[in-house]
Amino acid sequence: MKDLPEILKLHQLWLDGDLAGCRANLEGADLTGADLSGANLEGADLKGADLSRADLYGADLTAAKLTGANLTDAYLYGADLTDAKLSGAHLTDAYLRFANLTDAYLYGAYLERADLEGANLEGAHLEGAHLYGAKLAGAHLEGAHLFGAHLSGATMPEGWDQ
Repeated sequence: MKDLPEILKLHQLWLDGDLAGCRANLEGADLTGADLSGANLEGADLKGADLSRADLYGADLTAAKLTGANLTDAYLYGADLTDAKLSGAHLTDAYLRFANLTDAYLYGAYLERADLEGANLEGAHLEGAHLYGAKLAGAHLEGAHLFGAHLSGATMPEGWDQ
């Protein structure tokens, strides 16, 4: 996407309260393999975007709208997804070690074989999420909502009691 740097620049202006800026609208965008490491996408609209194999290392996706987004094989090490909307998102084989997913909405999300070791999932809404074979060792699940979540083959944190 050739205009991505301009969109990110205007989004940062918007975050800074500058009237010349505007919220990033990347709904349905093809961002396959994009380098967004360290990007500030707080509150951005990425609904249905293709972020497969994207590098989102340390990115700020606080309150971002990622409903139905494709994050398959995405690299999200240390990313901040606090309060992000990820319902129905595809995070199969995503690398989410030490990501912050506090209060994130992951209703029905696909997290098959996702690496969530050390991730913060406190208060996360994982109702109906598909976590088959996910790595959750060392993850913080205090207050996480797991009703109807599919955990077959998942590696759970030490002392986990369903």
